[in-house]
Amino acid sequence: MSKHQHQGRAEGPSQRQLRVAEEVRHALSAVFAREEFRDPALQGLHVTVTEVRASPDLKHMTAFVAALGREITKEELGGLRRVSSFLRREVSHSVRLKFAPDLHFQPDTALDYAMHIDEVMRRPEVQRDLQAKPDEDDKA
Repeated sequence: MSKHQHQGRAEGPSQRQLRVAEEVRHALSAVFAREEFRDPALQGLHVTVTEVRASPDLKHMTAFVAALGREITKEELGGLRRVSSFLRREVSHSVRLKFAPDLHFQPDTALDYAMHIDEVMRRPEVQRDLQAKPDEDDKA
């Protein structure tokens, strides 16, 4: 059994994966801040890279992206995939790794989910259920 396997328990990312993923996130953010892409789907798009997750071998990075103030469209995701080789090259200049990682893009839906949960929690029927009720045992 290797030192990274523990009784069948799933482990989270290593410190190295987290550190490198954060470096890649910063590098991608810098590229998005300064570049104007020729792809029509990316014209005028302002992208926020909210998170990057690295594979254990650091050869694949999944970037979670959001457009400012709205959902990112399928066309925009396609545009990001089309320029991924350019982005890969730019990241490889900023982050020193043995291999330039393949970049994969996914829409970040965490904010939408959080807003939905907040909306549900504000509903009157949920608020009613959350109100503290006197415990029957306390009356005795």
